[in-house]
Amino acid sequence: MSMKLAKYIDHTLLKAEATVHMIDELIEEAKQYSFASVCVNPCWVKHCSEQLQATDVAVCTVVGFPLGATTTATKVFETKQALKDGATEIDMVMNIGSLKARNNEYVQQDIKDVVNATKGKALVKVIIETALLTEKEIIEASRLVKQAGADFIKTSTGFSSSGARVSDIQLMRSIVGEDIGVKASGGIRSLADARAMIKAGATRIGASAGVSIMKEYGDD
Repeated sequence: MSMKLAKYIDHTLLKAEATVHMIDELIEEAKQYSFASVCVNPCWVKHCSEQLQATDVAVCTVVGFPLGATTTATKVFETKQALKDGATEIDMVMNIGSLKARNNEYVQQDIKDVVNATKGKALVKVIIETALLTEKEIIEASRLVKQAGADFIKTSTGFSSSGARVSDIQLMRSIVGEDIGVKASGGIRSLADARAMIKAGATRIGASAGVSIMKEYGDD
């Protein structure tokens, strides 16, 4: 792998029942393994930002999560608040219903407004929830994400019927080219899973199993 494996991983804890103790454990693990980021719900951003200040671990949070069906204004507000609290990566959920209704202009503007709200201060990753889309819709979503100026396209929230598939990563990468990142998330629990996604074109892995993946990598 051309890049250190840990730097592919967004160490993720998005469970509703996450406590401060669980978040602190996530932070310590992220420091230990030097993961790319911790990915947490918005209420934990400030705490994570304070704890990770002197490290190279970024703070990532979610916007319009997990359904993508909040208004654009709400997504923009969430984004601005997250930036204020110290987030440097925003994983927003695309408006899936609008994509399915072929309201492409709305979908693109929704993403663009979040991108503009960051004013270049944070990476924007767009979750398209591949499990709910046809192949044709994945292609259309990939085009819209790229055209809207996002930094990454991401497969899944981890809260839908299934997560990332190698075939989806390959398809997304074929549409967005090399200009933007592709994040595989949802159901990636082993080193073999992570390697398969990276081989297919993923440049970031969202996983709650980051520690066990790294332990497996160390034993490999």
